[in-house]
Amino acid sequence: MTLATPDEKPCDAVNVHSLSKTFGSGDALVSALNDVSVSIKHNEFFTLLGPSGCGKTTLLRLIAGFDYASAGSIFLHGKDVAHLPPFRRPINTVFQNYALFPHMTVAQNIGFGLRMLGWTKADIDQRVGEMLRLVRMENLRARSTNQISGGQQQRVALARALAPRPKVLLLDEPLSALDYKLRKDMQVELKRMQAETGITFIFVTHDQEEALTMSDRIAVMNGGRILQVGSPREIYSAPASRFVAGFIGESNFLPCEVTGRNHKETQVRLADSSKTILAHASEIETGTKATLAIRPEDAFVAYKQGEGVFSALVEDVVFFGAGVHLRVKLGSGARFLIQTQDSSLRCPPQPADVIQVSFKTESARLLVN
Repeated sequence: MTLATPDEKPCDAVNVHSLSKTFGSGDALVSALNDVSVSIKHNEFFTLLGPSGCGKTTLLRLIAGFDYASAGSIFLHGKDVAHLPPFRRPINTVFQNYALFPHMTVAQNIGFGLRMLGWTKADIDQRVGEMLRLVRMENLRARSTNQISGGQQQRVALARALAPRPKVLLLDEPLSALDYKLRKDMQVELKRMQAETGITFIFVTHDQEEALTMSDRIAVMNGGRILQVGSPREIYSAPASRFVAGFIGESNFLPCEVTGRNHKETQVRLADSSKTILAHASEIETGTKATLAIRPEDAFVAYKQGEGVFSALVEDVVFFGAGVHLRVKLGSGARFLIQTQDSSLRCPPQPADVIQVSFKTESARLLVN
């Protein structure tokens, strides 16, 4: 067994060190991963999130062993597996295409891999029963998989992958083919299964809502790199870059310049020459051009004298139950979105109204351009 690197933690299930992957050669060389390093803890629901082509599925395939890295190393529970074939890694994978056997029953599909591993019939029957209870499909054990719904097929695929007790389960956008309501239901079920089994789940998606709903931690990827790793709350509330702030949820971006700072506050000047003070310190040097990121839910219509920061022209008002989206145009010409509760609006603005807009200065984030 290869010894773990010095910075590896005993509790980590997966450690990826300086991993790179290229395809092709010469002028056709494509870099899919660029010096990626990440540690994933034991019994963690970890999500790789990013747009199509960002490298998340490539990273998953390298961990699974379906492709080999161009450089770097992969450790599973302290063992270097970068050059091991898939069947020698304690990993199973659930793909977008569930690849169930239509001529077999639900129970036979779940037990198939166990038979290939040489389990006894008694052990297979016991384990299949455990898996059917886990995915809540005991009453469908004798049903053919071409006679059950898409959501039920996904549960069978999960049960089959979990049956051999892998140390890590990889999930490559397994919910993408499901309708919205079923996808929401399965998000809850996936998180429940991960908690009950104690197996490390590594989940790939481009859907930010899925990532925020299910994950213990998220790695946001773009251009073959990991831009930020953190809890859903950390990623959403304290994005490390404009890309992360724009990809996770919605944000208003206003160009600005840092004009002063101390250990409690940061003063910025906006494009229309107005100034505002942020109620938190920043490490960005005075004189630096930056971007002020404001979440729509942290902005509001100002009614008190002196409370408003911007004067804005209302362009659109969208009512959706308890909430309202106000799309406005600031004096600088920038578009700005306010998301607020209908009950907080004394008199709902109408298109062409001029209103005063403010925001929670403790929640706004300064990002270097």
